[in-house]
Amino acid sequence: MPTRTARTTWTGTLQEGSGTVELASSGAGTYDVSFPRRAADDAGGVTSPEELIAAAHSSCFAMQLSAVVAQAGGTPRSLDVSAEVSLGADPAGGYRIPAIALTVSGEVDDLDADGFRQAAEQAKAGCPVSKALAGTEITLTVN
Repeated sequence: MPTRTARTTWTGTLQEGSGTVELASSGAGTYDVSFPRRAADDAGGVTSPEELIAAAHSSCFAMQLSAVVAQAGGTPRSLDVSAEVSLGADPAGGYRIPAIALTVSGEVDDLDADGFRQAAEQAKAGCPVSKALAGTEITLTVN
């Protein structure tokens, strides 16, 4: 299986410094990062590790759910997945990611609402990114 790479360059201190993160494997882009913007309510056009984790988790979950729905006999027509990743204070000092909230809605043929909910729960457990983030509470809302 392939390995994917991202690369970050950083200059300066945590509060005054800044950097860029490059999605190196795909070449899809290079994005600015900054701790003050990371910790602010308004990201101001700057991404953060939390946003990148949210992107990874929502896309991985959507792929996994698509597979699980098909295995359950359904046909996924469309899935809309969002992941909210928060940054908070760590009681032990510093910061941590205390929670991730997944929300999914979908248009699926040949699978009722209960079947879709079960497929979503199974996908949450089986998603490789969910497994990688197992130390973080990950919640799921199915619409």
